[in-house]
Amino acid sequence: MDESLEQQNQPRAEDQENEIVTEGSAVVHGEPAQDGSVPPKVDSEAEVLGEKVSKQIIKEGHGSKPSKYSTCFLHYRAWTKNTQHKFEDTWQEQQPIELVLGKEKKELAGLAIGVSSMKSGERALLHVGWELGYGKDGNFSFPNVAPMADLLYEVEVIGFDETKEGKARSDMTVEERIGAADRRKMDGNSLFMEDKLEEAMQQYEMAIAYMGDDFMFQLYGKYQDMALAVKNPCHLNMAACLIKLKRYDEAIGHCNIVLTEEEKNPKALFRRGKAKAELGQMDSAREDFRKAQKYAPDDMAIRRELRAVAEQEKAVYQKQKEMYKGIFRGKEESGAKAKSTNWLIVLWQWLVSLFCRIFRRQRVKAD
Repeated sequence: MDESLEQQNQPRAEDQENEIVTEGSAVVHGEPAQDGSVPPKVDSEAEVLGEKVSKQIIKEGHGSKPSKYSTCFLHYRAWTKNTQHKFEDTWQEQQPIELVLGKEKKELAGLAIGVSSMKSGERALLHVGWELGYGKDGNFSFPNVAPMADLLYEVEVIGFDETKEGKARSDMTVEERIGAADRRKMDGNSLFMEDKLEEAMQQYEMAIAYMGDDFMFQLYGKYQDMALAVKNPCHLNMAACLIKLKRYDEAIGHCNIVLTEEEKNPKALFRRGKAKAELGQMDSAREDFRKAQKYAPDDMAIRRELRAVAEQEKAVYQKQKEMYKGIFRGKEESGAKAKSTNWLIVLWQWLVSLFCRIFRRQRVKAD
């Protein structure tokens, strides 16, 4: 459970293969995905990719570009250009989609042209004419796209596999898919150790893409166990990276996915607790840490986090106590001042009254 690279004595080989450790690594600040309700505003110059497709880069990528028949993994949001009606958003599902270049559906031809020009990690805004989208008739089922609608895609290429035959996940055997996902996970762990968090997350997301819901629902017995042994560590590793990147809500989402499958997973509870603590959700964080401690009672990292939560709550209580003490002290001082002021008024009234009586007596004697 202890996530510190420096503080671990001898990490087990099993831990190294399945899950990364994170706490001792340098913090890297990244940008979370945009809100996504409307297309992003992009100032970069448009690159013309074809007669009906152009691209504006939002974030630069790295490495080479995919070739024909590469299996690309990507996230995207899609809008109709004129009305800005959003009709698809893969980010909401937390699972990237697969696109085999050269074997895409007709309505995704413009998207495929754009993706073929992008590097791993690149994010761009694609402008696609209706001829390379849903065409003259549009689409009235799902997704709902009006006839002759030009399209906008906000796309991020997570990565791609170069395969000469363009073998899609659906054409792979169970062992091939699990093996491909495991290789991606190991690549992600290596990138993480080099503090390349964004690139590591791309590998984890690609591994998760191999373990999609459509695939997992078909598995049982040893194959289900084998798949979960790859998939869940990838979600936990994603959470660890996202905590480093201060993207706490996203980290909580990945921990929730693991806890749906394994409600007693102490690492998922621990990392969700850390993310909640960073968001100031101290009661909920303490509950997660206590559950994690129940399933891993000897883990020192959980104890440290529980102490940190208790110390923070104590500091908040002390601050509130001082604040209220100041308020009551102010009231007491105001009361004492008021009493002092009242005595002065009484004394002044008595002196005035005494002066008036003396003045009257002098007048009577004079008369």
